[in-house]
This record gives sequence, structure tokens and C-alpha cells, in this order.
Amino acid sequence: MSRTSKPYEIVERALELSTADGCVVIADEQSTANLRWAGNALTTNGVTRGRTLTVVATVDGKEGTASGVVSRSAVTAADLEPLVRAAEHAARGAGPAEDAQPLVAGGKESADFRDAPLETSSAVFDDFAPALGEAFAAAGAGGRELYGFANHEHTTSYLGTSTGLRLRHDQPSGTLELNAKSPDRTKSAWAGRATRDFKDVDPAALDAELAKRLGWAQRRIDLPAGRYETLLPPTAVADLLIYQLWSASARDAAEGRTVFSRPGGGTRVGDRLAELPLTLRSDPNEPGLQSAPFVLAHASGGDSSVFDNGLPLAATDWMRAGELAHLTSTRHSASLTGLPVAPAIDNLILDGGTDRSLEEMVAGTERGLLLTCLWYIREVDPATLLLTGLTRDGVYRVENGEVVGEVNNFRFNESPVDLLSRASEAGRTEKTLPREWGDWFTRAAMPALRIPDFNMSSVSQGV
Repeated sequence: MSRTSKPYEIVERALELSTADGCVVIADEQSTANLRWAGNALTTNGVTRGRTLTVVATVDGKEGTASGVVSRSAVTAADLEPLVRAAEHAARGAGPAEDAQPLVAGGKESADFRDAPLETSSAVFDDFAPALGEAFAAAGAGGRELYGFANHEHTTSYLGTSTGLRLRHDQPSGTLELNAKSPDRTKSAWAGRATRDFKDVDPAALDAELAKRLGWAQRRIDLPAGRYETLLPPTAVADLLIYQLWSASARDAAEGRTVFSRPGGGTRVGDRLAELPLTLRSDPNEPGLQSAPFVLAHASGGDSSVFDNGLPLAATDWMRAGELAHLTSTRHSASLTGLPVAPAIDNLILDGGTDRSLEEMVAGTERGLLLTCLWYIREVDPATLLLTGLTRDGVYRVENGEVVGEVNNFRFNESPVDLLSRASEAGRTEKTLPREWGDWFTRAAMPALRIPDFNMSSVSQGV
């Protein structure tokens, strides 16, 4: 096998080398392209490529099945056997794996499993870069400075198992973050977009949006901490509900450790979480938000298991018409809780709102706040999923249906579960980029939410 072996050949060779009772091999071929800019001028750009190989070895013993997992980057032919042996050594030195299950039955092969991986390149920006240059010119003429970056990556994952599975998934992911600042840097506005190919991103429209916000910031209004009627834009809703999804382990809930635990025992599956008829769901085939249609687990954790690799994924409602429908569960945790198997899926959609745009929701606000985004979100209390964090890059005062100025930033203390129960209006669902979690979770579609009494617990000096 040469140093330039095709990914599927590396997977097959690793499986051939394995002497364990069971083996799972995941080859991730990744390429990235990026642009960065500051002060209305491009500063850097680059393209990278890499390979990561993960080997899961399972060993059956008298006390149960043990697993060993080893991942390494830039694996060549000479590195392959030592990597397989390291995984086997880890498995033989480990105790029985708590999440042990039979490896997923094989016999299925993706039609393109033996094809070369797809790659991104600087060509992904062929249309975007000239449009960005025009936005720089418009911003300069308008007295604004644009800062930000665009990143595109493509990951092709090849999954092979000793049970015969040969599966492949191609995942393109793109993010754009754009900041507009006043020349004295005292005012800042942010906008972000998630995209698969940068063909649906309009820098001129984003710059116009940011220019409007900087205009709002010409008037400064200082407000104290307190509870305010607040419009949360889709990006802020995404950040809160992604954290809720990450905290929705069926096992943790059944053991009484989360907001989804029922007092006295059991889980809150079936309980009403929202008065509005909202549905929170994931679907690997969601148009524009497509994600892996089978489990790709590089490690075992609270809501993932390496033994589930290759398990098919299907559309799942986490909350259906306001009622908690599913909690994330592996085959192992499902056997402990009696709940259905519901592995995590790499996208999140909130449906059930109206067709009203955020602008229309602002027009319908007598007195309240309009947020831009949230950041530095941290958990305070897992029993209630109380989160704290900061507002950033613009909080605006709305009076009689119009934005009348920018107010100071705040620290907030809220639980996304409580917010869903108190939301009085949801707008139109649209694709959005989470500001806080955009490095880990980019495939989301959310509506804006109106919260009658959002808790701004203290004033923040952040921008």
C-alpha cells in the first residue's frame, strides 16, 4: 500500500490487519478553504488538506466486551499497523465497556464507497470574493469598516466494519461571519450565515443590514438590569436550543440529573414544554441542512457509542407540537431507560411558528428589546438547564414598532426549556448560523421568538 492509498483502501487494509474480535475503522478526509479580512481589505487566504483515521477494536472476554479507540492524523501506510495494534492493546487493557452492544450488522455498501473523496478549494469563493470586494467599497464609502472571515470545508467519511458495513458520507460546511465597525471602533454590528457552497450568500445584503444597525446605534440608551420583552433572532434561538439538545441525554434524565428528569423518577417524555405548537426536530435529509444518515461515532460518551457506528439515522422529533417526544439515546442507554433508540443527528430545526419575519415582529412590538446574538454561554444549573451568557454586537430598544436606539449589553440568566414555555410568539423558520456554537454545529434553522420577560440579570460592559 502506497503513501497515497485511497481512503477506502486504508479502511480495508486496517480491517485486514485487525486481530480483534470486532473492528470499526473511520477515515475522515478533510479539506478547507478560507478568507479573512480586516478594515475593508483581504488579509489572508489558504487551503489545507488532512486525513484522520480512527480505529475501534473490540475484544470479547469472560466479563464482557471491551473496546479500545485510537485516532491519529496524517496516517500513512507505515503508520497503519501500529495504529491498529494500539487500538487492540487499549481494548485488551480495558475493562468491559459499559455501552457494549453487537456491532451493527453489515452487508451494505455505499455506491461511491470506492470513489475518491470530494475536496473544496479556493474556487468555492469565485463568485463570493468579487461580491465581497464590492461590499468593501460600499462600506468604505459609507464610513464603515468590515472585518470577518469565510470558511468552507468538506469532509468525506469512510466507515468500514468487521461485520461488513462499507459506508460513505460527504459533508460540505461553510460559515461566514461579518462585523461592521464605526471608524472609532465604538460601535459594532455582527451578522453570520451558514452555507453549503457560498452560492446563497450575499455580502452586499449583509453589509446593508449591518449599516442599518450601526445607524440605530447613533442613539445610545442606558437601561438597568431587569426583565424585558425581548425578541430573540434565529441565531440566538439556535445557540440556546443546541445546548438544550446537547443536554437531552435519555440516560442522564432517567437517572434524575437533568431538566428532563421527572420528579420521583423517570423522564419527562410526554410532558408539555411549550404553549406554542412548536416542533423541535432533526432530519439527516433536511434540504439545505443534510447531515450524515448513519452514526459516525469517534468515541463513546453520554449520547454516543462506538458500538453504534453505521446505525441508520431517521428524522426524529425531539419536541412535537410543544410536547417532549424523544431524548437522545444509544442502543445501550435505550436498553437502560426503556425509551426508543434515538441517536443524535447533526442538524436542528424548530418549526411551528408563523410566517412573520423578524422585521414584522419588531413592527408589532410596543416596547421591548431586539437582540443581535449571544456569546460566552455557560451552564449554571443542570437540574433546570439554567444558562448564563452575554449579549453582543448590538442590543436595540424598540418602541411603538420601531427601533429607536442601541442600549447597553447585558448578562442574562435563562433556561431554554423555560423560554420555550414562556414564548408568546414564533416567527418564520429560516437557516441560521449559531454565534456561540458555530465552530461545532452549523446546520440549524430557527424562527425568532418573542419572550415577554427575558431575564437580563446584570449590565455588561462588553461590546
